[in-house]
Amino acid sequence: MRKNVNIHIGEYHASASPSIIHTVLGSCVAACLFDPRSLIGGMNHILLPGKADLNHFDVSARYGVNAMELLINRMMKLGAKRNSLQAKVFGGAHVLPSISRENGVGDKISAFVIEFLQMENIRLINSDIGGSDSRKVFFYTDTGDAYVKKLPSLQLQKIARKEKKASRRVKDIAGKPGDITLFED
Repeated sequence: MRKNVNIHIGEYHASASPSIIHTVLGSCVAACLFDPRSLIGGMNHILLPGKADLNHFDVSARYGVNAMELLINRMMKLGAKRNSLQAKVFGGAHVLPSISRENGVGDKISAFVIEFLQMENIRLINSDIGGSDSRKVFFYTDTGDAYVKKLPSLQLQKIARKEKKASRRVKDIAGKPGDITLFED
C-alpha cells in the first residue's frame, strides 16, 4: 500500500518506501527526482527561482536552489546516490493574464530548474512546463512514474489567487527588517 503525501508551496518530500506525492501547480514548478537503483524518489514545490535570504525567510524551500538541495540531501540521507538521480519537471504555467509573460515567474522558475539539473549532471527524462494550464501532479516514489492532470479554468483562477497571495506575503516579509544579533569577543 502506498502512502499519499500532499505537498504545498515551499514544501518537499522524499521517501524510501512506496508513496504517491502530489501537488497542484500554477506558475510554481515541481521537480520530481528518482534514483532507479535504490528506488527512492521525492518532489518539491518551488515558488520562486534563485536562493532565499535565510535571514528573512522561514521556509527556504520556496526558492529554487534551496528546494533542489534540500530534496537532494533528503534523498541521499535515505540512501539515494546523487550520480544516479533522474528528473521530471512540471509546472511553470503563465496563469496570471494581468502580468506580461516576460514578467511572469513560471518561465523563470522552469529555466532555473532546467539549468540547475544541467549544472548538477542530473538527467532530465521528461517535463511538462509552460503554457497556461495549471496541473495536478502525482509522483510515485518507488517507480519514478509521474502523472499529470490538466486543471479546468475554475481551478486555475483559484490557484492563481493562492499563488498571488503567497507571493505578496513573501514580498511583505522580505520588506520587513530582521532581528540583528551582535556577537562580541
